[in-house]
Amino acid sequence: MADPIPPVPAPGESGSEHPGAGEPPGKKRRKRPFWQELPILIGIALVLTILIQQFVAKVFLIPSASMETTLHGCDGCFGDRVVVDRVTYDFTDPAPGDVIVFRGPQPWTANEIAPQESGNFFTKTLRGLGSLVGFAPPDERDFVKRVIAVGGQTVQCCDPQGRVLVDGKPLDEPYVHWLDQPPTARQTFAPVTVPKGSLWVMGDNRENSCDSRCQGGGGVNGTVPVDDVIGKARVIVLPPSRWGGVSDHDPQAAPAALGAPAWQQGIPLGAGALLAFPTLAAGRSLRRKLAKQD
Repeated sequence: MADPIPPVPAPGESGSEHPGAGEPPGKKRRKRPFWQELPILIGIALVLTILIQQFVAKVFLIPSASMETTLHGCDGCFGDRVVVDRVTYDFTDPAPGDVIVFRGPQPWTANEIAPQESGNFFTKTLRGLGSLVGFAPPDERDFVKRVIAVGGQTVQCCDPQGRVLVDGKPLDEPYVHWLDQPPTARQTFAPVTVPKGSLWVMGDNRENSCDSRCQGGGGVNGTVPVDDVIGKARVIVLPPSRWGGVSDHDPQAAPAALGAPAWQQGIPLGAGALLAFPTLAAGRSLRRKLAKQD
């Protein structure tokens, strides 16, 4: 006798004791509600932003007028926010003309009053988050100046035309902001040989900048160790009216040799793309979630 034919399951029945065995192929599991995924998206974006700003590029607030008119900054105003490239100096040293952000060396900060931190957890958290994107000054005492001379070079001021000299040669400094004073009224200083591994830095607003000329008493104590450099200022990102690149005109170079290498000129675009990625990714996810809720 032939074997009995098994019964055909009715429509909708699985024919199996295992739950879900009869579900149509490709059916997805139920997703979390949007309100549960939103904190996760925000957390991921925040972590990516912190990692990028710690190792690739960071937004800094310009707190003073010492670099005007290249960079604007003043008390009570909306100062420039600049993207600082933290990668370049992993492969090369700062060069004359670079605008750098650096941690204040011990001679620069020895006589300064440490910034007073709020004991309120909420205030401290907002300040920390704001400093990540340049909307609040960082807690550490950082400075922004332009590199004038590097280790082994001798710098002094000034020649009869009021120009700074490096190894006896006058500098070409179109970025310097002078008030209406004659060259003889400018701040002079005796020759200083910059130690190896250090930098002589000055503000573009020469009559309103305490830099290597006066910090730590001036001279060798006013130089900045290369190890204290955080990165190179590349792009002004805020306010919108000030958007643009930061000049790195080499004051020591011959006219034909001016300009950064091509691979360095591409870094601002790459840094900007990396900084924008967390925001764009979170924005796309947010739009998809909102569309599904409609």
